[in-house]
Amino acid sequence: MKSLQLEVIKNGRLYMKVAEQLRTLVEKEVMKPGERLPSERELAEQLGVSRPTVREAMIALELSGVIEIRSGSGIYVSKTKPSRQFSNDDTGIGPFEVLEIRQILESEACALAAARITDEELSQLEQSLKEMEEEEKRPDASEKADQRFHEIIAQSCQNSAIESVIRWLWQLRNESVISTRFLERIRKEGIHPSISDHRAIFEALKARDPMRARESMRKHLESATENAARHFQK
Repeated sequence: MKSLQLEVIKNGRLYMKVAEQLRTLVEKEVMKPGERLPSERELAEQLGVSRPTVREAMIALELSGVIEIRSGSGIYVSKTKPSRQFSNDDTGIGPFEVLEIRQILESEACALAAARITDEELSQLEQSLKEMEEEEKRPDASEKADQRFHEIIAQSCQNSAIESVIRWLWQLRNESVISTRFLERIRKEGIHPSISDHRAIFEALKARDPMRARESMRKHLESATENAARHFQK
């Protein structure tokens, strides 16, 4: 595979800078229609960014029609003209960025919640689990029960700063064009919130076990990240 002349990305919304640089190479036909892109690892090394950042850029490029993902083969420059061009103003925060910060914050929040959660909040969590199970049976699942589940845990920390930050992270995801459109795609591919993961979190909280709660939340968000990344390996 030919070597691309890529510039190291230094600051700003990194994934958009990566996407813009690759799009320019396509427009200048340095990368031609039908040509396969370098691997995620190779792009990350050449650009000096993380692999999640490369994934975010691939989402933006796929949604705008610059690239296409071929099952079991790889990512290729599209043979058709791109449908639109995203800008920094209309894309918002990427899904992998949100998942990364959620894993850092919500794991510790869950440990704190295990020591402070009330019986009433445990009942609310169990109800959210039931709603999640029912919601996932529908093709138009909105994931409201999933969001409610995580917000109850944040509330049970009895720390308004933690609760506000976690609610804000969900707001970032829900208001982001790139995140919402990517989530729509992976839902159609059969990737949904794990009911068993949420059940494990609930049982750890019910046992009021901080270490188990922290690990259950960490595993859940780590699994969610890995499942979302399957979109690029389909």
